[in-house]
Amino acid sequence: MAKQIIPKKHPMPHQDPKVRAKNFDEVALGYTEELALAEAERCLKCKNPMCMKGCPVSVDIPEFIAHVKERKYEEAAKVIKRTNALPAVCGRVCPQENQCEKFCIVGKKNEPVAIGRLERFVGDYMVNKEAEIEKAEATGYKVAIVGSGPAGLACAADLARLGHSVTMFEALHTPGGVLMYGIPEFRLPKAIVQKEIQNLKKMGVEIETNAIVGQIASLDELLQEEGFDAVFLGTGAGTPYFMNLPGENYNGVYSANEFLTRSNLMKAYCFPQCDTPIKVGKKVAVLGGGNVAMDAARTALRLGAEDVYIVYRRSRAELPARLEEVEHAEEEGVQFLFLTNPTKYVGSEEGWLTGLQCIKMELGEPDASGRRKPVPIDGSEFVLPVDVAIVAIGQGPNPLLTKTTPDLETNKRGNITADETGKTSKEGVYAGGDVVTGAATVIKAMGAGRVAATSIHEYLMGKGPKKN
Repeated sequence: MAKQIIPKKHPMPHQDPKVRAKNFDEVALGYTEELALAEAERCLKCKNPMCMKGCPVSVDIPEFIAHVKERKYEEAAKVIKRTNALPAVCGRVCPQENQCEKFCIVGKKNEPVAIGRLERFVGDYMVNKEAEIEKAEATGYKVAIVGSGPAGLACAADLARLGHSVTMFEALHTPGGVLMYGIPEFRLPKAIVQKEIQNLKKMGVEIETNAIVGQIASLDELLQEEGFDAVFLGTGAGTPYFMNLPGENYNGVYSANEFLTRSNLMKAYCFPQCDTPIKVGKKVAVLGGGNVAMDAARTALRLGAEDVYIVYRRSRAELPARLEEVEHAEEEGVQFLFLTNPTKYVGSEEGWLTGLQCIKMELGEPDASGRRKPVPIDGSEFVLPVDVAIVAIGQGPNPLLTKTTPDLETNKRGNITADETGKTSKEGVYAGGDVVTGAATVIKAMGAGRVAATSIHEYLMGKGPKKN
């Protein structure tokens, strides 16, 4: 008899929108064991598992879900950890709907299996347990990882597992990169990130914080004087883009990068108990329509703003943010101004922002990206009264490292040029993640880190045994 498939995923329990809009506690509460077991039963364990095709780090999805069905959660965790060093993180922030779940066979006629929610369940189950750490015999080779974001963490985990000595250099005072400074507490609790990083330390990975490579040491010095045999660059995309509108220097205009870093990493939400203040104001405009824009808007609400607007020049259909994030923002009271383009910041004589001048748009013919191009409507200008504006239109690589390494090839945007294995133009130096591709997802950066780790291992093993 054919297996009966429940047509819809089991819903994720959430905090009530009216309650959560006033706190920084996690919005999605995670599956209970009962929900996880029921959702795991929806998996068909296909002979040709298409879901794996969509996973950038190649998690054996059917195998880990099969262990969940049998309540063997530690075994499920071992399967995931073979290729994914951060399951509790990825279960929360991966866009599974565009990756593994997009290819799920169950999803052809019904909703796909909630692979991400099951991964989070397993990750959370293991987060407070001592996991077995499998490591190869020490090779004697030393590898430097520059940047401790998703790409660097994934690369470090694989290299440590392969027996290499790994040291990570992090520019900020806390490791984790964008997982710590960019993604808000209510989406990704920082204690979860630090727990996953502690697991890396148990594997022998050393982490040096407040260490800006390009200032404390150049790449050449790491390779020639510090004794590192290879370097991986996973420095991300932390330099914000602006629209270069008149009035951009008014007080009250933030980049999303600064606004979120102050709130997330520097804990401005608990000022004055914490040292970093933040001005939020009563009316806030967030410029952009991606996940970062949603994070900034929802953070502003929690910090006390009365009205928060997403100002986006295209229509709802073109919003690049995850549908789940958009829905959560709407539930919490964020207001969306679609087909609206900012043209100028308006301010007081004292230099404080008082408004955002905008013009209404309509969608014309498709542009090079295939999306219909927004066209201004003559005479539709208006001023939106706001005292804070947050620019969330993307970010690029920090040029500090590349400026001090002239033989490291970059493209016109300043991204490091690397081939499909992560190899750069400089001998022994590999790169991956946002610093190569531009801003993308956590899991894609982790995938690039894993690919580079394999390449670095092959490069080092090609040299033969390490000579002291």
